[in-house]
Amino acid sequence: MSKANESTIQKNIPLEYANEEGRVKIIGFWLFLAAEIVLFASLFAVYLVYLDRTADGPTAEEIFEIKGVVIQTFLLLISSFTSGLATHELRRRNTKGVVVWMIITLLLGVSFLGMEINEFITYVSEGVNISTSAFWSAFFVLVGTHGVHVTFGIIWISLILVQIAREGINTVTSRKLFIGGLYWHFLDVMWIFIFTAVYLIGMVL
Repeated sequence: MSKANESTIQKNIPLEYANEEGRVKIIGFWLFLAAEIVLFASLFAVYLVYLDRTADGPTAEEIFEIKGVVIQTFLLLISSFTSGLATHELRRRNTKGVVVWMIITLLLGVSFLGMEINEFITYVSEGVNISTSAFWSAFFVLVGTHGVHVTFGIIWISLILVQIAREGINTVTSRKLFIGGLYWHFLDVMWIFIFTAVYLIGMVL
């Protein structure tokens, strides 16, 4: 194969996959996400088992405010889209585009997190907390675990953006940003399950 052909093939390979280290670490991160799926599946199972174990405390239907949760869902969905646009700019090796779209993604994530914290504070003021009943314990652990993951994702991706601002787009920063994007999409998917299993089901049962 000529050097020209090798160069063409190399240009067609996303930068994060350009070397063996990048490929191995991306595969490793997929395995990590598999473990995270097991974690959330366990929390979902516990929540669904305790769905009607409210003891003498309020039920989900009495407490949940679906309007705010719908707004949170739209915020995460839009943030997943903007994260995808950042990946598109990564493919074009456009540093400015990557940074701009990921900052928008993080701002949407911070807005989501702020609404979730406010939701928890509101619920506590209305008389429910993690010790109210088995149902509310399962709720706060499941939704809170997702919130902790979002917090970690915001901090992690922010640090990646700082590195990109300093070093530009290279095999290392592109791999880190790509993995960060995968993580963010994963959180978005988990929230869709939470929105369905926790809030929608909770409102009708």
